[in-house]
Amino acid sequence: MKAVAELVLKPGKERSLLRRHPWIYDTAIGRVKGSPAAGETVAVRGHDGRWLAWAAYSPTSTLRARCWSFAEADGIDDSWLAARVHEAVARRAHLAAASDALRLVFGEADGLPGLVVDRYADQLVVQFQAAGVEAHRQSLLDALVAATGCADVFDRSDSAGRTREGLAPAFGVARGAEPPARIAIREHARRSWVDVRAGHKTGYYIDQRDNRELSSGLAARARGRPFAALNCFCYTGGFSVAMAAAGGEVLSIDSSAEALALARENWRLNGLPDAAGHWQAANVFEALRSLRAAGRSFDLIVLDPPKFAASHHHVERAARAYKDINLSALRLLAPGGCLLTFSCSGAIGVELFQKIVAGAVIDAGVEAQMLRRLAAGEDHPLRMTHPEGEYLKGLLLQRL
Repeated sequence: MKAVAELVLKPGKERSLLRRHPWIYDTAIGRVKGSPAAGETVAVRGHDGRWLAWAAYSPTSTLRARCWSFAEADGIDDSWLAARVHEAVARRAHLAAASDALRLVFGEADGLPGLVVDRYADQLVVQFQAAGVEAHRQSLLDALVAATGCADVFDRSDSAGRTREGLAPAFGVARGAEPPARIAIREHARRSWVDVRAGHKTGYYIDQRDNRELSSGLAARARGRPFAALNCFCYTGGFSVAMAAAGGEVLSIDSSAEALALARENWRLNGLPDAAGHWQAANVFEALRSLRAAGRSFDLIVLDPPKFAASHHHVERAARAYKDINLSALRLLAPGGCLLTFSCSGAIGVELFQKIVAGAVIDAGVEAQMLRRLAAGEDHPLRMTHPEGEYLKGLLLQRL
């Protein structure tokens, strides 16, 4: 039997692992015993020799190892990995009633650190974002096909995280056939086109499914009276369609003409009246100020911007940007109206985001209540010992 390489931690660095946090940074490692290759499973020990975890080694990343398991009896092999895949898929089976677009595997939350798997109808899209899952690529693909019955798998492992792991980008068919140019998905009573090759993330923002449904419910409250909604950073119009399906008119703004073109197609796909949809290709920051100058107001506003803080180094700049757009939106919000505002920046915690939005409320000179905090859907669970997994956070506010 091949000897297992070991990572021996510096004194005191075992504390996070004793709390079952799955990440080990290079600064925590005292020495490496053996010569583990990228993605190889290693034993992690405290400075006193105590066994702590099984982890996947990544020699070029500052995040030097990601833990597979904290049970010494576990054997990290193909059957163990397949079991994790089947368990993750089974936990989400009940969500198929709401949508055929689901996140089936969410990295650390499902015990498969660095692996993301999304399903769009009968098409799987994968992202292998860490050396450990990359080393087991073929067995994980086998397990995914077996667990889902989906023969077609497309690889979108083209993110910057691959470079940090010392991995080259991977893009293309991983199993089965080429995906169609567009895939029609179902989300509650609505439909949407998804481009898994060129779309953001794996093609669509699956994580906002529940919040889109919430926006539809908020819009439905206004039936029988004129209702105006604003969707900023609208991408392919998911929130726009959800709000319009409940009645009223929606102005959708995005800087990408290509995204707006697909949003219009999604509008037509759902049989919505052309007169109720308005589209603007513009910088959202500038557009919000122009709308205020024009004296516009809206009953429901959605702010779902891209990531403003790629790391903790960008938090201050991101905070200013979040405050700017929320300040403008609050000034456009009619009394009694609601604002759904989001941040997908992992470096911006929920408490900080709430503080930023509170500052915008104060500076806007309005009164507002927070009705609830918002988050990603159930298929994006948070591992309680890994708070870094909570990247999407949001607030539902109502202006008084």
